[in-house]
Amino acid sequence: MTPIASRVPEPAVRQLTATLYGYAFLSDLVLLYPLYVVFFADTGLSVGQIASLFVIWSAAGILFEVPSGAWADVLSRRLLLCLAPLVAAAGFALWVLLPSYPAFAVGFLLWGAGGALVSGALEALVWTELDRLGAVGRYARVLGRARTAGVLGVVVSGVLAGPVLAVGGYPVVGAASVLACLLATIVATRFPEHRPPAAVRVPVAEPAMAARPVGAAPSRPDELDTAPPASPDDDGDLGWWDTLRAGVSQVRTRPPVRAAVLLVAVVAADWGALDEYTPLLALDTGVGAQAVPLLLLLLWAGVTVGGLLAPAGERLGSRGYAALLGLVGVALAAGALLRHPAGFILLAVAFGAAQLATVLADARLQARITGTSRATVTSLAGMATDVLIIVTYAGYGLLATAAGNAVAFALTAGAYVVVALVLLTRRRRTAGPAGVVAVVPGGPD
Repeated sequence: MTPIASRVPEPAVRQLTATLYGYAFLSDLVLLYPLYVVFFADTGLSVGQIASLFVIWSAAGILFEVPSGAWADVLSRRLLLCLAPLVAAAGFALWVLLPSYPAFAVGFLLWGAGGALVSGALEALVWTELDRLGAVGRYARVLGRARTAGVLGVVVSGVLAGPVLAVGGYPVVGAASVLACLLATIVATRFPEHRPPAAVRVPVAEPAMAARPVGAAPSRPDELDTAPPASPDDDGDLGWWDTLRAGVSQVRTRPPVRAAVLLVAVVAADWGALDEYTPLLALDTGVGAQAVPLLLLLLWAGVTVGGLLAPAGERLGSRGYAALLGLVGVALAAGALLRHPAGFILLAVAFGAAQLATVLADARLQARITGTSRATVTSLAGMATDVLIIVTYAGYGLLATAAGNAVAFALTAGAYVVVALVLLTRRRRTAGPAGVVAVVPGGPD
């Protein structure tokens, strides 16, 4: 058999990945990122008002997440990727032109809507294009590098924000943020987009770590995960409402997809919420405020490495993936409870492992989605992540009030250990005759 990798059109893959990396970098090159809380405080907002803005932000993501996923499946994923930075730019411009609580609230609504437009559409477009080019086996590493490009955008924003603020104040910082969004839109126009014809019944192979969903029996040679027989869900001409229903139906009726959606939500939400509390954790170690950015930079370095390790992570089996989640939980808890700046080394390791686990969970989800509702199903995972993040915020607040930041951080991180034990327990319970381990179409690269 001719290796699939030999048929991959390399120039087309390079164009797709270069566009993706540039888009991810520019989308996060927003100089307001490290300053917006300070900006709100300087405008006169109270802590309670700032907290309410975060709730509005999260609620906007939940509200727009799934409808935008269906739009991406029905209209154009590239179009939504072009619109998303423009919507966010409008919010940032509103902040600096009319600094007030109502303007900040509307800006967060726009920012949340922009994020929802990207979520689902980006993953679906990249998976579909790589699949068309015979390179879908590269999805995890491509996504990992894209996440790393986004992290680099955040790091550069942190480096530039202070000097730009000193030179021109918040108006110039806002203008630079809007410019980055406009550049991201220009880059998005270079995304290729070839919509597939109506789906047909074909085998769906998965990464090694995703070969068995939580609670599912081991695979056998005659049990390939396939799309169901032809149904309205497989019609490539569905409207928005029918596409939305088809995506929800796929999550509801297909246990492998549902398990993958839940895994993405749990893995991404916990460290995504804990990230917001790392500055407080840094202050609790006894360092001054001026040293906090340096400790946080260490965490982002860990996240960067985690994204780049996706090719190695693809070789993890079920036990290896469970061990990775266990490492995240233990390192997060130990780093927090150490109550010393050196603990941020453990936190950096944990954040890197969490980034890797998130990329692999997303690859597992994409491998299990069938039909034409890919962006919709991915957006359902994003909505579930947002809901869990809000729940985590609330739980962390209660725990921190009662026991302090370090204990709250450690207990919240325990969710990873629980998920790891569930994966191992379910695997042991369903252990049986050895089956075939499937891999992502396209083979190793």
